[in-house]
Amino acid sequence: MPQDGGSADAIDTSKPHPARIYDYLLGGKDNYDVDRRAADALAAAAPEVRIGVRANRDFMRRAVRFVVDSGVRQILDIGTGLPTTPNVHETAHEVAPDVRVAYVDNDPIVNAHADALLSRSGATSIILGDLRDPRAILDHPDVRAVIDFGRPVAVLLVAVVHFLTDEDDPAGIIATLRDALPDGSYLVLTHATGDFADRTAAQAVYSKASASLTLRPRAAVEGFFDGFDLLEPGLAQAPFWRPDSQPPPRSHEIGFYGGVARKNA
Repeated sequence: MPQDGGSADAIDTSKPHPARIYDYLLGGKDNYDVDRRAADALAAAAPEVRIGVRANRDFMRRAVRFVVDSGVRQILDIGTGLPTTPNVHETAHEVAPDVRVAYVDNDPIVNAHADALLSRSGATSIILGDLRDPRAILDHPDVRAVIDFGRPVAVLLVAVVHFLTDEDDPAGIIATLRDALPDGSYLVLTHATGDFADRTAAQAVYSKASASLTLRPRAAVEGFFDGFDLLEPGLAQAPFWRPDSQPPPRSHEIGFYGGVARKNA
C-alpha cells in the first residue's frame, strides 16, 4: 500500500480546505470548524450546493462504471478528496476487481486517512501531489507502481480544475496529462460554473480558503477536452450526464458541468 508524505502534524487548520469543505457538505466527519463555517457560508450563498456535491459524486460513480465497462483497468484520480464510500476503487471493483487506482491529493489529511481509502491488494496507491505540477504526478514512483502508461488510463479530474486559476494554465496542465496517455484513454472531468445562477458570493467564500474558486462558462470547460473526443451527451450538468435514476429536485440549478471524453488516434 504505497503512500507518500503527509501526517496529521502537517495539516493546516488555519484556512478552510476545499477537500474538507466538500467532505462536510457530503456529511463527512473529516473536517474542522474552519471548514464547517466556510461550508455553511457557501450553502447560504448557493442553496443548491449540497445537492450539487452529491450530484457531482454520483456523476463520478457513473463515469467510473462507464470507463471500466469500456475496458479500462487503470484509473488516475487527481484531487481525490477525503474518503467517502463508495470510493473510486470500490466503484470500479464492482464492475471489474482487477482495476488499479492511483489517488493524488494535495491535502495531508487525505494521506492520514489512507487506510480508509486503500485496499490491501496492492492495486491502489495514494500520493501527496499537486495538479499544478502534473509532470511530478506522472513520474512519481508510487503512481508508476500502479499505472502503466503504455496501456489505456482513465484520468479523473472531478471537482478540482476550478481550483486552478487562469494563471496556473489549466489547459496546459491537462494537455501534459493528455500527452502522457495512450490512445484509448479517457478524461473524466467536472467543473463549477456560474452559468445557471450568479454565484459570485459563493465564489468569494473560497477567497479565504487554501485555494480560490474559478467559475468558468461552458465554452471554457469544453476547451479542457481539447485532443479528446467528448462522448454523448457531451458536456452536461452533472445530474444529466447519463443519469441512472431520476435527477434530484432543483437539478437545473446545479452549477457543475461534467463530461467524459476518449483519446483517439
